[in-house]
Amino acid sequence: LHASAGGVGDADVENVVIIGSGPAGYTAAIYAGRAALAPLMFEGLTAGGVPGGQLMTTTEVENFPGFPEGITGPNLMDKMRQQAERWGALLHTEDVETVDFSVRPFVITSTERTVRAHSVI
Repeated sequence: LHASAGGVGDADVENVVIIGSGPAGYTAAIYAGRAALAPLMFEGLTAGGVPGGQLMTTTEVENFPGFPEGITGPNLMDKMRQQAERWGALLHTEDVETVDFSVRPFVITSTERTVRAHSVI
């Protein structure tokens, strides 16, 4: 499933790392999870705002499909987060500090860990 920290070779390389946890990030995690890619997501903590993106500060979302009566931004983000986890996404509530795209696999460093990945969204 997910790569183990400190491993050697391809076994310690994530298939997909997703940086950011707004609607686009959670949607990417859902689809990657459904494709059995075992996505790892960095939700963020403070650098880009709160985990869940701008919708966490939105009181009423009236134009999101599937919610004809509207839904609050935080409630929508909570539902998307739960769905991403249901499909196997591993979520870290940490800020990404650097990404090195000059090497393959890519190297992503957060406030808590460093991971390698074949792809970054």
